[in-house]
Amino acid sequence: MAAGRGHEATGVDTAPTAIGIAKGKAAERGLEVRFLVKDARDLASLDEQFTTVLDSGLFHVFEDEDRGRFIESLRAVIPSGGRYHMLCFSDSQPGDWGPRRVAESEIRSSFADGWEVESVVPTRMDLTLSHDGVAAWLSTVRRA
Repeated sequence: MAAGRGHEATGVDTAPTAIGIAKGKAAERGLEVRFLVKDARDLASLDEQFTTVLDSGLFHVFEDEDRGRFIESLRAVIPSGGRYHMLCFSDSQPGDWGPRRVAESEIRSSFADGWEVESVVPTRMDLTLSHDGVAAWLSTVRRA
């Protein structure tokens, strides 16, 4: 998305297969993107800063014990004033298949210290498994 709009972009995933698929899609679209097989809970090891971080479907995979580590990882790479944009499963999605559902209150409490939650808006997340998509939250959080 960012590379398609002319921005420098770095994609991170722990799965080499996912990185390979993403590289193929970027090449098909003629986009220049740097892809790294890395753990998002250890972004500090990149020794870089990003004014914007996009998360499409990652936040909801973390259990409580890993969520704090992930947020500290974000703190290490997002400078003051930088933003984290997140799309995650919402607790309003019925059923029990798929990833963990996230309540708006969890988003707000997760980013209570050193962050400003600018918005948490209900939306739909497109999935290949569901032609109607799923209930999701689209959030913007600014680093204080």
